[in-house]
Amino acid sequence: MSSMIVGMPVLVFLIVTALAFDFLNGLHDSANSIATIVSTRVLRPITAVIWAAFFNFIAFTVFGLHVAATMGNGVVHASIVDPLVIFAALAGAIFWNVLTWRLGIPSSSSHALVGGLIGAGVAKVGPEAVVWGGLAKIGSAIILSPVTGLLIAMALVLGVSWLAFRSTPFAVDKRFRYLQLISSALLSLAHGGNDAQKTMGIITVLLFSQRRLSGGFHVPMWVVLSCQAAMALGTLCGGWRIVRTVGSRITHLTPVQGFCAETGGAAALFGATWLGIPVSTTHTVTGSVIGVGTARRVSAVRWGVARGIVVAWGITVPASALVAAACYWLGILAMRLTSSS
Repeated sequence: MSSMIVGMPVLVFLIVTALAFDFLNGLHDSANSIATIVSTRVLRPITAVIWAAFFNFIAFTVFGLHVAATMGNGVVHASIVDPLVIFAALAGAIFWNVLTWRLGIPSSSSHALVGGLIGAGVAKVGPEAVVWGGLAKIGSAIILSPVTGLLIAMALVLGVSWLAFRSTPFAVDKRFRYLQLISSALLSLAHGGNDAQKTMGIITVLLFSQRRLSGGFHVPMWVVLSCQAAMALGTLCGGWRIVRTVGSRITHLTPVQGFCAETGGAAALFGATWLGIPVSTTHTVTGSVIGVGTARRVSAVRWGVARGIVVAWGITVPASALVAAACYWLGILAMRLTSSS
């Protein structure tokens, strides 16, 4: 266990910083939950974010806390974690979130946090800080989650098209405007279930490193509730630049396609959350949107936009890791200068 034990004010500051990241995660990723339902005009934007925020918050009643456990001790070894590692990891993730939010790029808050943990851990003790088995599981999910969302969404489009073959377009559109409320709720539930748990894991491993957990590594209920609330509040504020990218710039969506994209993304996320794998909601939903566009016709997808998003995905982990490592070294330098003066 780390020997750096800090006072309560520093601990509270770090917990607030983690919740600030959780809020930014909700703000950044609100597009995942509402982009399709807003772009298809099933709900007005303000109604959509309230709808999504509610299901984000109640997600802890549906899912276990397996993802939180993975983030707490499945990326870097809990024994090397100290307050400076946590702060540097959060700084790297927050920097990347704010940058991509300003640019309107739907990158992964989850992978930014993973990159931040890796960068800070490696800066402290070297490559042995990394739990390579856990990282391999997360790395495989980077590829599998959007592909799974894409394939499920494509299959749903084909199945719905076959079932609705004899119906008029107006009747199909009307029916799926109602069904999209259900699919959007499921997607918001999956988002809250997977993404909020990542911050729960960060706060819990911080408490563990400070010897403020009794009874072994577990997530206290106050941590669960505060993380779900911060995520829901961020979603309520909405990241409108990214909503436009996911909802309309990749491909045009109808209510039927919106339902298929949301359901495909939700199905992939439900499976990952129950398996305890911290996947990217952004990647999964974007894959689903591309899937429904491709099912219509390949040219319906704006591949230039999709290519730019994939490039952003590829550099998220290394970019946030580099920022986190720099923050860790700057923190060490600041402590040495303070102790010598």
